[in-house]
Amino acid sequence: MFLSDPKKELKNKKVRQSFKEEIEPHEVFLDSLAQKKEEETGLSEKRLEVPLSGKIIKGFYIFFLIIIFIFFFKTFQFQIVESDRFSSQALENKTRIIKIQTERGVIYDKFGNLLVKNLPSFDLVCDKRDLPRSTEARLKILSKLAEIIKKDLSQLEREVTESEFNEVLIYQNIPHQILILLETKITEFTGCKIEENTVRDYISAQTFSHLIGYTGKISKEELKLFKDYSITDYVGKSGIEKSYEQFLRGNPGKIQIAKDALGKIKSKELISDPEPGKSLILYLDSNLQKKIEAEINFTLQRVGAKKGAAVAIDPKTGGILALVSLPSFDSNLFAQGISQKALQKILNDSLEPLFNRAISGEYPTGSTIKPLIASAALQENIIDPEKSIYTEGKIEVPHKYNPEIIYTFLDWKNHGWVDLREAIAVSCNVCFYTYGGGYKEFNGLGVNRIKNYLSLFGWGEKTGIDLPQEKEGLIPDPAWKTEALGENWFIGNTYHLSIGQGYLRITPLQVATAFSVIANDGKLLEPKVVQKIIDTSTPNTNPPSADGTGQASSVQVVEVIEPEIIRENFIDPENLKIIREGMREAVTYGSSVILNTLPVKVASKTGTAETGREGYFHNWVTVFAPYDDPQIVLTIVIENVREAQVAALPVAKQVLEWYFTQ
Repeated sequence: MFLSDPKKELKNKKVRQSFKEEIEPHEVFLDSLAQKKEEETGLSEKRLEVPLSGKIIKGFYIFFLIIIFIFFFKTFQFQIVESDRFSSQALENKTRIIKIQTERGVIYDKFGNLLVKNLPSFDLVCDKRDLPRSTEARLKILSKLAEIIKKDLSQLEREVTESEFNEVLIYQNIPHQILILLETKITEFTGCKIEENTVRDYISAQTFSHLIGYTGKISKEELKLFKDYSITDYVGKSGIEKSYEQFLRGNPGKIQIAKDALGKIKSKELISDPEPGKSLILYLDSNLQKKIEAEINFTLQRVGAKKGAAVAIDPKTGGILALVSLPSFDSNLFAQGISQKALQKILNDSLEPLFNRAISGEYPTGSTIKPLIASAALQENIIDPEKSIYTEGKIEVPHKYNPEIIYTFLDWKNHGWVDLREAIAVSCNVCFYTYGGGYKEFNGLGVNRIKNYLSLFGWGEKTGIDLPQEKEGLIPDPAWKTEALGENWFIGNTYHLSIGQGYLRITPLQVATAFSVIANDGKLLEPKVVQKIIDTSTPNTNPPSADGTGQASSVQVVEVIEPEIIRENFIDPENLKIIREGMREAVTYGSSVILNTLPVKVASKTGTAETGREGYFHNWVTVFAPYDDPQIVLTIVIENVREAQVAALPVAKQVLEWYFTQ
């Protein structure tokens, strides 16, 4: 029989077991019913329920607390810490800014000759935010695209999924036939669009490649660095395209679009109109550049050399009239989309066509240094310009501690009695050993004063030209040799430095700017490529006036790049006059006599520098003209010329003869 009122009878009653777990009254009641049923049926029913241990309950409790903590932590992170980012993403899903591409500014030489223009281009871009969410649907779109643009599907899929950015550039500068096909089917490719763009078209691309440089599609690193750029933008990669990127690019226009929850466009609003980029007028004489390039190429073939460089500069302004580096490259290949195979061919070329030798090539100068050493010697009163030194074709210097050991420093010939002007004209080594390092009773400048004066002429530091990747060169001294080579400085090092040999390394641009000081009576000018920044309404069709003033119709001068003096008057004008006379005598009877037939008077200094390769030398010449009123300083270097071959001097002759007979 059942209990009359089991709940009442068992209320507040508990049974304790040895493991100290409590049994509730209703459990006792159920057990009694089970026992009675067992007696009636004769069957045994064992309980399957086992009380949970305290450790498990505590574990569940701790786990529950952890879940709650994570929940609150993530809520705090999303709502407080990253609220701006998620709000921005939510707003981006609702509204989006679309850029309107603008025309990049173009570039003219000093006479208004167009050097680069813009061509229309089209890019295929897919936005990951607008692609189908379904993997199958997305793969279907990418598969169709891959078939049309002839790209491997797995590669295309990888490009889209692994891109750090929402917009992915699928195909740049689309060929005409593929463009037509894409335009007819673009509506089938949800999330993809064809964007109108422009690419550069460089006129005489190889001739101006190192000076003007080139543009290319923006890289991932640049996209993170530059503000207000998109994945389809082109940026300057080298030359003045890179230096003047902020002026040439212009400002793209902006349109704001609003979308509904289904991604359909609800409205469009023009935020800003596109502003075309500014254009540039250079100091460059493009025809002079072409002439120098042609003459150097001819000479390279004649002497069997492969590399050369030249810089022509206006000594009155510091303006770069020409800047040539050979071999060169086709900048249109980079601007209009270079293949991987073509890129590797250029990068693997042992002649390094991408290397700008005019501003980055560092060479020993040979005897080209001598007018600068002579200037220092005059300024320091080391030598009277009228005093002659007797030369015997060499100097012999005994060892400091063992007089039986004799060091001999050779000249290229025995010149006899030579004064300073003639020492420059005939390039007498013995005189410059004496001026620089001293000899017998004659005290020379010494290495420290030599370095000081070469530094005043701008050697051993960047000139500040408005081009990227300029090198500073090297003027060696005892401290440098100790640190770099772990060796002491010897008098022989000073002698070698005095004639432009040894560890000295100078760029052609530094040589040209230093000789501009001699030509212009004492001013070291910062070299400039760009003369003016202008604003034109239609930059492709309205060039500046032919005289380079930039005053043609619809042309507004935004900025004039004024000549900038780095330093001046560190050499007395009278001393510079003596140096110019020595360089003039080099033309009338000395080492540059072949220039004496030119239609104007010129002054010159040649140089032959050792290369470390037996029988091969770097061949130099620097000329300024006209002698009485210099308008051009021209520096030329031909690398690795066989001994006894004259290379740079004939180039200068042909170029200047052409230049002054136009």
